[in-house]
Amino acid sequence: MLLNVRLFARAKDLAGSETISVEVPDNATAGDLRSCLREQFPALEPVIRNLHVAIGTDYANDAATLNESQSISCFPPVSGG
Repeated sequence: MLLNVRLFARAKDLAGSETISVEVPDNATAGDLRSCLREQFPALEPVIRNLHVAIGTDYANDAATLNESQSISCFPPVSGG
């Protein structure tokens, strides 16, 4: 299945695009998405390990199941002061 994933911050910079299309297996999880990102977008390697996945407005754990109708975003941890 093909997921459209919105990227933010350093992930967007590394990928060179705000939105990417990622091929994942049917019934893929957020953990599977990270693996597919690593394979299909090697430029994201520096941030993959700590990349947050969000479905809609909620953080997703690695076991969360994904589908094409969801709004999926990925972003590295943020800090501020």
